[in-house]
Amino acid sequence: MTRAEKIRDKLRREKLRWSKIYTFNCARANPELMDFANPFNGLQGPGFSRKVQCNQPSLHRRKPLHYPSNYISTTKYNIITFLPKAIFEQFRRVANLYFLLAAVLSLTPIAPFSAVSMIAPLAFVVGLSMAKEAVEDWRRFMQDMKVNKRKVSIHKGDGNFCYKKWHKIFVGDVVKVEKDHFFPADLLLLSSSYEDGICYVETMNLDGETNLKVKRALDVTLHFDEDKTFKDFYATIRCEDPNPSLYTFVGNLEYEKQVCSLDPNQILLRDSKLRNTSYIYGVVIFTGHDSKVMQNSTESPSKRSSIEKKMDYIIYILFTLLVLISLISSIGYAVYTKFGMRNWWYLEPENASTLYNPLMPALSGIFHLVTALIMYGYLIPVSLYVSIEVVKVLQAMFINQDIQMYDEDTGKPAEARTSNLNEELGQVDTILSDKTGTLTCNQMDFLKCSIAGVSYGVGSSEVEIAAAKHIASEFSGSPGHNCFPADYWDNNVDDSSVIQLEDGITCKVVKDPKPKIKGFSFEDDRLMQGNWVKEPSRGTLQMFFRVLAVCHTAIPEHDEENGTFTYEAESPDEGAFLVAAREFGFEFFKRTQSSVFIRESYPNPLEREFKILNLLEFNSKRKRMSVIVRDDSGQIILLCKGADSIIFDRLSKNGKMYEADTMKHLNEFGEAGLRTLALAYKVLDESEYSTWNAEFLRAKTAIGLDRDAQLEQVADMMERELVLIGATAVEDKLQKGVPQCIDKLAQAGLKIWLLTGDKMETAVNIGFACSLLRLGLKQISISTMNTDFLDQDAKKTIKDNILLQITNASRMVKLEKDPHAAFALIIDGKALSYALEDDMKHHFLGLAVDCASVICCRVSPKQKALVTRLVKEGTGKTTLAIGDGANDVGMIQEADIGVGISGVEGMQAVMASDFSIAQFRCLERLLVVHGHWCYKRIAQMVCYFFYKNIAFGLTLFYFEAYTGFSGQSVYEDWYMILFNIILTSLPVISLGVFEQDVSSQVCLQFPALYQQGPKNLFFDWSRIIAWTANGLYSSLVVFFINISIFYDQAFQSEGQTADMAAMGTTMFTCIIWAVNLQIALTMSHFTWIQHLFVWGSVSTWYLFLFGYGFMSPVISGNAFHILIESLGPAPIYWITTFLVAAACNIPYFAHLSYQRLFYPLDHHVIQEIKYFKKDLTDDQMWTRERSKARQETKIGFTARVDAKIRQLKGKLQKKVSSLGVIP
Repeated sequence: MTRAEKIRDKLRREKLRWSKIYTFNCARANPELMDFANPFNGLQGPGFSRKVQCNQPSLHRRKPLHYPSNYISTTKYNIITFLPKAIFEQFRRVANLYFLLAAVLSLTPIAPFSAVSMIAPLAFVVGLSMAKEAVEDWRRFMQDMKVNKRKVSIHKGDGNFCYKKWHKIFVGDVVKVEKDHFFPADLLLLSSSYEDGICYVETMNLDGETNLKVKRALDVTLHFDEDKTFKDFYATIRCEDPNPSLYTFVGNLEYEKQVCSLDPNQILLRDSKLRNTSYIYGVVIFTGHDSKVMQNSTESPSKRSSIEKKMDYIIYILFTLLVLISLISSIGYAVYTKFGMRNWWYLEPENASTLYNPLMPALSGIFHLVTALIMYGYLIPVSLYVSIEVVKVLQAMFINQDIQMYDEDTGKPAEARTSNLNEELGQVDTILSDKTGTLTCNQMDFLKCSIAGVSYGVGSSEVEIAAAKHIASEFSGSPGHNCFPADYWDNNVDDSSVIQLEDGITCKVVKDPKPKIKGFSFEDDRLMQGNWVKEPSRGTLQMFFRVLAVCHTAIPEHDEENGTFTYEAESPDEGAFLVAAREFGFEFFKRTQSSVFIRESYPNPLEREFKILNLLEFNSKRKRMSVIVRDDSGQIILLCKGADSIIFDRLSKNGKMYEADTMKHLNEFGEAGLRTLALAYKVLDESEYSTWNAEFLRAKTAIGLDRDAQLEQVADMMERELVLIGATAVEDKLQKGVPQCIDKLAQAGLKIWLLTGDKMETAVNIGFACSLLRLGLKQISISTMNTDFLDQDAKKTIKDNILLQITNASRMVKLEKDPHAAFALIIDGKALSYALEDDMKHHFLGLAVDCASVICCRVSPKQKALVTRLVKEGTGKTTLAIGDGANDVGMIQEADIGVGISGVEGMQAVMASDFSIAQFRCLERLLVVHGHWCYKRIAQMVCYFFYKNIAFGLTLFYFEAYTGFSGQSVYEDWYMILFNIILTSLPVISLGVFEQDVSSQVCLQFPALYQQGPKNLFFDWSRIIAWTANGLYSSLVVFFINISIFYDQAFQSEGQTADMAAMGTTMFTCIIWAVNLQIALTMSHFTWIQHLFVWGSVSTWYLFLFGYGFMSPVISGNAFHILIESLGPAPIYWITTFLVAAACNIPYFAHLSYQRLFYPLDHHVIQEIKYFKKDLTDDQMWTRERSKARQETKIGFTARVDAKIRQLKGKLQKKVSSLGVIP
């Protein structure tokens, strides 16, 4: 018998009918029959046209239904659309469009160059870019196929099931999904391994919530609990059309002359997971892109970086310059043709063609305009795009191979899924992050507790440890290198060590030498090993442990390998409580339909049975959970746990004995970043319970829309007059390195928004745990008002109320005078739906931007995308969205940069992302190191590209103007072809790939360097104009110095002057030296590769000139033996080369020296400190510079530690004052 069969058999024998236990989650739809003559009267009209014939999938593959298959695709292209879409993407670039026009014109007689010289470079550039797009989209396709080829058991007929791939599922198919598997499509639940059709569903991949949801099948389908029962199963479903709403569903099921209404309780959504249930049967309603999760996704967008967009504007400017000088050239040509051509007998004006006809100078000028547009095309760098493509691909390879971003636990590296956005990583202003699976690893550790007014637990949270280390280092008086905030988290201390803060005040950092118990990090000998029986409040302690062990909905599973029990709980908190209860000696080991069994080890080992009378489960509105039990002595007790604000309001006068002490401990736990719950109880007598239970049963069986309100009211009556026991404190285990990463990103000046589908309390707790929130940060909560008593115009009333809340909050923020004050905005999904409307969204954004952190709770995937769009378009700055689930796909695609976490919950986020990482902590290195490098490399590379092409291209214009606008090029065709492709391409590629202003370690030590990207210091218009002016200056120097020297100067020993070939080759040599020396001055980081490429390019020019001169004169023309016979022996050639190269670069060298001396940038200072090794010899200078190298932040761990330090200093001052010591 398989394990699943054993569990099923066990559940059958125990007859766990959970619907009788749950109060709210399993509300049964009213079983009343509808008007069968017109059963679907309420489901007619637009939006409710879907009809599903259960167990008859073939009917849905053809008209009139013709529903889509379950195949999904997140690619940008397919076989049919690739060529047209990819070509459109390439020629959306202005430069490519210009060169396409030039390539067409090169086929005409008016072209100054051969057609091959124009078409070949363009074809190479466009072809390479399209090939890169194809490879990247192929990777997306392979990820899609991994999902599409998952398998699930499908009914094939006659009660037989077989496994088929997901993409072969069709609407109407009956599927069987087993425990811990994802649902392949949107299903209607028919039955489950539980007798009453209950199943547990984890929707973390949809809405981010870790709490398990309870779903329940209709009574009419419960008997379909085995494969063979589906042999003759036929039914009809009429329901809503495909839509993106995850939380609503309207439909009816027609089966055996009964019509039953359907609601979300019976719907299992694609990409949610079956938990705590051996198997379920369901019928497919929505498939593929009709499923709700795919309806929440958007089409894979084509993203372009801001630098690339700005390049288009520069191309426009250069094209305008090109047209301008071409017009000047054509006008000059027309004037010379009309007035000078008659006297130029050697041109035979009587036989002139239309290209140079003195009788039609205007027409000749027009033809020359086209010639000039092609000739001066070197102003626009055709190889710029292909060079950038090559550089970005190599940058992406370095990102993929960064060992620091490799996760050993999962074996997954970082991956740049597209290389188009590398430089955008260095310009991010706002990060929008999912919570579950992105920041958290869904593990809770029981760390501390407060019982009977006494605090227990000597272990320290991460926040406490880091703060203690900092304050200890501060009092030691020698901060050194290792006391910077990033190092506080390094807990490399002895197994049990005490950090001495000051006389009498210490902080103990405990590292347990015993094997760690998952979910339990508690350390305190007063409670462990049964020592709690020696405590004065023994009875209260025992009640506390019983609440942990009894008040829950978990299922125990016996692990036969180690003999212990594991727990399938609805939430990680609940699982941690049960583990804690077990370690305290109260082990939950068995559950039946009506009882919970606890094995108590102290004071005397015995097994106790608690009969469950009622269970009032937790939900986000109630914020509490209660269970009413009868113990083995016959006493009826209500056990309750919930948010402290809720529990404290419900205490009796006699139950507030420990309230003040517990509240103090709760505040301390909150300061330590822990999640807290308060525990209470109430003893009931028989008559009181019987009276209440009668009311409760009456409300539970009520029919009508107010049933839930009646249940809530009756439950509220019972959960009063409680007696406080204490409180729990669990540490929400964030992913490794999350607080450090957030702190570093905050120091780098980045804003962080948290968007989660989880409830507000959970999101706030996570905000505290990862230091997005802290004590002292003023919280602004925006939520919808109670709608129970509103009239028909409720929507307008709610909207006005939310606008009023936003307006008041904005006014409060603006009137705040304290410069150190900070605000956090917290808004729920319902309020957000109004805040995102057109007439209110800019008010909301204005408030959010003024706040230090923003948390959006209970948001749908669509709302995540809308918030991302609002931030992106409203601020005009670069946004990055990061998530791990299918519910994050929308915002990942909407953001300027999408980052997917390649976690355990499917690959939808990764498939839609631009970059994927294994852990959130890798985002720190991806942005602060690779983002900074890539931005600066690409920015400098593009500026340099325009500089060298302007310096080269304008010399053509000067020479043409000097020679009467003849259209004659001073350079050989081969010189111009090789200029961009070979002679200057490799140095600029090495700049884009290997340049480092500072090392990766320094990037992380000086996070403020990152702000050079968002401030766009290296690609703003002043920088672009400066490089353009440098190119203009260099072109003037190259041309006029050469003309001045060679015009009438003897060139060879025999006294001959230089011809055009000699002067053109000398000018070209000067340009090669000038632009390569320029890039050498631009580089901050040299390896042998840069030296090889820069000086190798210069050497390649001479080798080419030597080899080209040895070719036949038919090929080399006027360059035959030009180096060895003409230029090489002439000293003036070498002297001119030296003078021109020096004159071109001296101004840039002077500017660089002046800037470093008087107005150094941050990286200039760091470079000099590193060069002179001041970081090793002058600790004070290094520490001072590091403290200045982080943006002032009001969130993050550093801000939180500062608050903790102030608290500790206050305690120290009180301690010193009490001792009468004068400081």
